[in-house]
Amino acid sequence: MGTWGTAIKDSDAFADVYSEFFELYNAGGDPKTISKKIIEDNWEILEIEEEKHSLWFAIALAQWETKSLDEDILRKVETIVTSGADLSIWRHLGASEPDLTRRKVALKKFLDKIQTERPKAKPRKKLKLNTAVFSTGECLVFKMRNGNYGGAVVLATDADPETPYNLVATTRINKRELPSLDDFEKAEVLLLNFGNWTDKPDVVWYMPDLYFKEYSSLYESIGKIDIEAQYKVSDRIGLSYLFKPSYTTGWNMSYDAEKQFESELTKPKPTQQLTIKQLIKGERTSKKWWDFLKKGS
Repeated sequence: MGTWGTAIKDSDAFADVYSEFFELYNAGGDPKTISKKIIEDNWEILEIEEEKHSLWFAIALAQWETKSLDEDILRKVETIVTSGADLSIWRHLGASEPDLTRRKVALKKFLDKIQTERPKAKPRKKLKLNTAVFSTGECLVFKMRNGNYGGAVVLATDADPETPYNLVATTRINKRELPSLDDFEKAEVLLLNFGNWTDKPDVVWYMPDLYFKEYSSLYESIGKIDIEAQYKVSDRIGLSYLFKPSYTTGWNMSYDAEKQFESELTKPKPTQQLTIKQLIKGERTSKKWWDFLKKGS
């Protein structure tokens, strides 16, 4: 699971499916035909226990928004929610009781929503040019529940208007006072080992879609540092990276940092180490992310 927010939309799988649906819908596609194509093209998601429900949730919401909700899809979502199957997966992945409660509320609200007929179908959007939210090198700060500042670094910006993503690395900055640019350059990358993660570098391509609507109040840029390495959004495998690329619309750097630091109150932090300096100085050309993961094994 690329992201661990409790909202229905907070997962890589949901973002990919939902985005693909409306890309085809805005291009003039028929919702039923689109849904069939997405299910056939993304069958592998259904093989992944922690992601399979996100595919059905994304299709259900997209169909509901386009007034084309299929009864079979609705019944499938009803079964997932009312049977407790989704919560069972979250519990197995190590979610805390507060998060399980929030997830349960989110599931109920989602089901109530799609069980109520939408007045009008969402209009098709005319394709328009988009730009990335941040520029390469920007250092972002955010406040966490413990009262400290966390931080993230923008490693890359995609200039293609069809994929105007930012590659962002969350750091292990956890300071009472506002961090400096020097703090960012010397910082470690946040490795996730809460839930089902095993030392996963929290480095993600973030899509701009929801940033200004839902996340802009969480982050502030305090300046820039130099980035020498170049990363491409088209490299979905990350052949020469020290991390495996993932993609999402949910800007959950602050959530990931909070969950990781809270986890470390009762569980050891990751034994491996990855630094911002490694990612910005071009070390990615000589190593691969799977080689990095082998270091601690």
